[in-house]
Amino acid sequence: MGVDEKSIAKGHKYESLVYDIDAGTVEFVWDERGRESLESYYRQFSREELSGIQAVAMDMWDPFIAATKKHVPDAEKKIVFDRFHVMRHVVDAVDKTRKSEHRQLSESGESVLKGTKYLWLWSLENVPAWRQEEFAALRQKDLKVCRAWAIKENLRHLWKYRYAAHMRSYFKRWYFWATHSRIAPIKKAAQTLKVHIDNIVTYAKHRITNALGEAINAKIEKVKRMACGFRNRAHYRTAIYFHCGGLDLFPKPPALPTLCFRTASSQYVGGTH
Repeated sequence: MGVDEKSIAKGHKYESLVYDIDAGTVEFVWDERGRESLESYYRQFSREELSGIQAVAMDMWDPFIAATKKHVPDAEKKIVFDRFHVMRHVVDAVDKTRKSEHRQLSESGESVLKGTKYLWLWSLENVPAWRQEEFAALRQKDLKVCRAWAIKENLRHLWKYRYAAHMRSYFKRWYFWATHSRIAPIKKAAQTLKVHIDNIVTYAKHRITNALGEAINAKIEKVKRMACGFRNRAHYRTAIYFHCGGLDLFPKPPALPTLCFRTASSQYVGGTH
């Protein structure tokens, strides 16, 4: 299963979503993204039923972690922190590094980093062909953001490993590099990941992410636009269940009758039509 939050209005208003990753369906929708929101889902089931949960993909959000550990047996081995959320911490650190260095360079009259924001945020293979030469030249310069970008790109290799022990070993080497880079945002991001490393390496066993949650969020937004919004929150949740709950709305075809027909040998043969 996956657990995610979705912004529903301005002013930091959210709703919590629980979805079945295998079936691709929404199982639960509730206002807010606090611990109580997720616990209200878990309380519907017995301890035996909850023990049947194999893995839970989520962001590194403390209320969701606490609720899952309280209700799901062996949750410590089943929680998998979403790899894209993990990478987001380091990507944000790269962007902070770029902003800081751009300000320093601008004060001295240099604009080498102007207009390069997304070059450092994209993965290397996603850099457009028409900017690859420009980006290659930038990476040859002695800039902090170049080192920060290299550290970010190397973290992507973490999810290629199939065993938790190998993931830990790789992370240990990466962590040493990141914390000795003398780049404050990168160092802070690395320390955050180290605190949660136990449920990052669970990906080696379960190999699930919250990518489905993004697709479901897009579908929910489409439902909201088609309805021109919902004044009643209960009606809004009902619409989500209807469109994203995996309902089988197609009528079953009637049973085909058995027919008999005469053959050239004057024998009756049964068949369906």
